[in-house]
Amino acid sequence: EAEQYEKTVKKIRKELVTLPFYGVFDNLEFKYEDGKVILMGQVSRPTLRSDAKRVVERVTGVEEVVNKIEVLPLSNFDDRIRVATYRAIYRQPGLDRLALQAVPPIHIIVKNGNVTLEGVVLNKSDATRAFIVANGVPGVFSVKNNLRIEKD
Repeated sequence: EAEQYEKTVKKIRKELVTLPFYGVFDNLEFKYEDGKVILMGQVSRPTLRSDAKRVVERVTGVEEVVNKIEVLPLSNFDDRIRVATYRAIYRQPGLDRLALQAVPPIHIIVKNGNVTLEGVVLNKSDATRAFIVANGVPGVFSVKNNLRIEKD
């Protein structure tokens, strides 16, 4: 049973991270228990919210999907902050190597000028550097650092 649980969780994660249009400005999370999946996080386009539910519903072992994914408001102001924060983080020496991945590991969630950094980085210094750089982006009101450090 534990093996089946792991298999299902792995499949759900794979379905979410390989969604077309899932990118660095989105954050998808989920909880899975007894056939029920709760989808959470934030997305920058409404279609991604419905696509996430659709692909997860098809996973073997999933009986119910509760979609709590937040669609971020459309805003040119936030779009400018997204791009500026992306450039600031991924042009940093040491962090620039991360930009080469299909979906870079530091996700930049922007809502009304407030930035949240999500994802997993190699070490504390990467997390700290990303946080400091994001704080220096013009127009940003606040930065919340939710970056997790990769387990050794």
